[in-house]
Amino acid sequence: MAEHVGGIGSMIEKLKAYPKKIVFTEGTDPRILEAASRLLAGYFLHPILVGKEEDVQKAAEEHSFNIRGAEIIDPENFDRMDEMVDIFCDLRKSKGVTPEEAREVLKGANYFGTMLVKMGIGHALLGGATYSTADTVRPALQLIKTKPGNKIVSSCFILVRPSATGDNDVIAMADCAINIKPTAEELVEIAVETADCAQHFGVDPRIAFLSYSTKGSGSGEDVDKMKNAAEMAIKAHPELNILPAEVQFDAAVSPRVAHTKFPGNEVAGHCNTFIFPDINAGNIGYKIAQRLGNFEAFGPILLGLNAPINDLSRGCNGQEVYTMSIITAALA
Repeated sequence: MAEHVGGIGSMIEKLKAYPKKIVFTEGTDPRILEAASRLLAGYFLHPILVGKEEDVQKAAEEHSFNIRGAEIIDPENFDRMDEMVDIFCDLRKSKGVTPEEAREVLKGANYFGTMLVKMGIGHALLGGATYSTADTVRPALQLIKTKPGNKIVSSCFILVRPSATGDNDVIAMADCAINIKPTAEELVEIAVETADCAQHFGVDPRIAFLSYSTKGSGSGEDVDKMKNAAEMAIKAHPELNILPAEVQFDAAVSPRVAHTKFPGNEVAGHCNTFIFPDINAGNIGYKIAQRLGNFEAFGPILLGLNAPINDLSRGCNGQEVYTMSIITAALA
């Protein structure tokens, strides 16, 4: 159950103390309705379902989900639409968007839902059960925008596995879903945001910039990028536990191998936050951990935005929506 996953229980307690509103852009989807029903029963997170009220209610009845108490907002009958259009036009004034164009765009649940967060009606948003990651990220970039000091949106996966001690093994991996080939500077930003996210799951982040080389054992452009990223990250964030060079995965996680490849370093062999050189390696890496290492993967969790906006897999189930709802809202 989600409550027993590393950090989720504490997130629920946080939400009980400070309840949030989360926007679901696909209000008629049965998986969304299942999660909304569970959230309403828990009294710690208030769902806002985007869609025509009659359609949402009909879908809930057909699948026997009790959504009594949920807020349902229909873009076509939204009483603050004129205000939303004005704000949208202001946000997109560099593109010369007209009110007529804004109204057309805001018919899309992804844009409408994102504007609900922008206007403070919702604290967070979860979408993508029926549409692509790009359709979640694009409105977020255009309307919510990145945090001050951040230049990119990135993502991480939190992977959780029960351990023999009765606790959970929890690790973070990034960027596995958004940035195709990040620069060294972008990798620093990804690492810092991932470390912050990991802390929400009770992880004391120990960061490795992964490579096919350890401390210069190999050479090449990709090695230099990871080495430079590690050095820049340490200089910019001395408070974080970061390996001071590029590292192979075995030296990052095995104390025995670290003793040989990275002698004298207390972080080597004990890393739990892994930064990949590109999306190819990241996507492959987290799926190997998930499928062969029996880790449960949560994400992609979007990082670097001014408000929590997260994307669902189109193959998700109701349990995954429920868990991602808690994660997303707890980051608000």
